Amino acid sequence: MTVTGIISALVVGLIIGALGRLVLPGRQSIPIWLTILVGIVAAIIGTFIANAMGVGDTAGIDWIEVIIQVALAAVGVSIVAGMYGRRRLG
Repeated sequence: MTVTGIISALVVGLIIGALGRLVLPGRQSIPIWLTILVGIVAAIIGTFIANAMGVGDTAGIDWIEVIIQVALAAVGVSIVAGMYGRRRLG
């Protein structure tokens, strides 16, 4: 993986993670680095799912792929926020 690829993954992870946090109601008290990590994982898994469904490479913006990625990020942020909050309290 090149430096450009790493930077791209961080930017996409930040955007997808932030969008995942935005669609969740309430406040998630997890650090930004964890949001980025969840976003990167959600982007990678979402891309695989979209490609498996045959909608990963369309003309223009791949809206279905983005929706899948954001939904996965929202689920991931929700799970991580619950685990992170419990770890800090316990």
